[in-house]
Amino acid sequence: MKKTERIIGAEAVVKSLLAEGVDIAYGYPGGAIMPIYDELYKYQDQLHHVLTRHEQGATHAAQGYARTSGKVGVALATSGPGATNLITGIADAQIDSTPLVCITGQVASHLLGTDAFQETDIISISSPITKWNVQVTKAEDIPAAISKAFYIAKSGRPGPVLIDITKDAQLSELDYSYEKCTAVRSYKPVPETNIEKVKEAAALINTAKKPMIIFGQGVILGGAEQEFKDFVEKSGIPSAWTVLGLSALATNHPLNVGMVGMHGHYGPNKLTNECDVLIAVGMRFDDRVTGDLSKYAKQAKVVHFDIDPAEIDKNVKTTVAVLGDSKDTLAKVLEFIEPKEHSAWLQEFRDFDKIEFDKVINGQLNPTKEGLTMGEVLQGINKATNDDAVIVSDVGQHQMMAVRYANFTHTRSNVTSGGLGTMGFALPASIGAKMGAPDRHVVAIIGDGGYQMTCQELGTILQTGTAVKIVVLNNEFLGMVRQWQQLFFDKRYASTEMINPDFVKLAEAYSIPAKKVVKREDLQGAIDEMIACETSYFLEVMVEKEDNVFPMVPTGASVSDVRLE
Repeated sequence: MKKTERIIGAEAVVKSLLAEGVDIAYGYPGGAIMPIYDELYKYQDQLHHVLTRHEQGATHAAQGYARTSGKVGVALATSGPGATNLITGIADAQIDSTPLVCITGQVASHLLGTDAFQETDIISISSPITKWNVQVTKAEDIPAAISKAFYIAKSGRPGPVLIDITKDAQLSELDYSYEKCTAVRSYKPVPETNIEKVKEAAALINTAKKPMIIFGQGVILGGAEQEFKDFVEKSGIPSAWTVLGLSALATNHPLNVGMVGMHGHYGPNKLTNECDVLIAVGMRFDDRVTGDLSKYAKQAKVVHFDIDPAEIDKNVKTTVAVLGDSKDTLAKVLEFIEPKEHSAWLQEFRDFDKIEFDKVINGQLNPTKEGLTMGEVLQGINKATNDDAVIVSDVGQHQMMAVRYANFTHTRSNVTSGGLGTMGFALPASIGAKMGAPDRHVVAIIGDGGYQMTCQELGTILQTGTAVKIVVLNNEFLGMVRQWQQLFFDKRYASTEMINPDFVKLAEAYSIPAKKVVKREDLQGAIDEMIACETSYFLEVMVEKEDNVFPMVPTGASVSDVRLE
């Protein structure tokens, strides 16, 4: 017979989190979740709660923690507006496959459906953007709900779950015991790998003359970085990454040929439509990667490695699909592929690299104009951190510059909002990222627009003392929208120019050391000072107002139509 103890539901929540190995949770208290916070107070020596300044900040911080640590992020909020403020972060986690467990308080069960104070139907609201959600109205159901939530969040293709707990369930007693969930009926998180499909994939790879790999975040989520590296090196295949796949393979690896997609590198975009076998590993053929699907890799046979059957043939027709966890499937295919070199084919990528360097990259890293570029700021950070920082980027031009110009030597080093493109993501996410990787430099790269969406989280940094380095690349514009207005709307800059506050004074108001750089000769010294600082640090860099991100594949165009200017 299981050993039980008589406790209230709120304590059962905290004990269940501890049983799942949770040591940090992010959140914001309120009336409907107050009993859980009362228990957190009693267990604060075991479970550290981080008070963010907004519930959206709690979800983004939990995402950052999950992305660098590989664990499940936890966010807490009260009912009504507290719960609805979680929605953006939950949606972001869903589309980027980030494991989160969100726990919301709810009005007492007898008040459900009465439009009680701070009552919202968070279950219906969150259903489309969660991997699973549940409302708990009885204390005795709490342990099983939390156990199931953690299993679903982290198994298979990860994602967010939400548990909504009524106030009476938090206050009622139960006979508590905890059992970790190991299976859910009708839920098969990892499909069985068909060895015949592995052999078919290997046969295509072995006979390919111009093969190309595109790798996504599935490599990182599967913990398959070593297996992937072995696969790339044995097959000798040029390998390009999606935004979320970045850092799964070192950026300086000789077979790493850069990024695909709208602002990806010239060579992999051009040669996507010239390869004879396209091997997709843990990526979903997002529209930002493919451009016009009717003109995407039509000449190629496609091999797709993925854990989620729903991604197969969703956007791109697959010749051979290999289902399963990337760590397992890559290890299996490695047995059947032949050692190869594709030197002449690889040289084609390097020839395009030279064109791109001359027309785009050199102007970013060695500018002749007076104004500072975003690329040279990233180059300075690479130098100061020896290519070993965790870069947390927001959304916009600076994001694309960060993923293009930051160098990575370790996995789980690139944290950004990929699929949803959430402005305001980076500052709270960098707090969680630093807590998930406390021994690494964590640098947030943010635009002046997105920064002002969540800059209240400077208060979280003040209260926690988290040593995040914050870099705002200030062009006094909503830069990415302005770029589109310049290129496609005859320079009609409608509602994109920003009149900003004194960011240095704002940082100093939160007791964060701060500096502003306007001149090139001051840049590297300021970056070095920031990285050397043992506390948090804010650096504002004034960059060219109308600098653009190139290469660029215009919306609806083929990847072959990638523009360099």
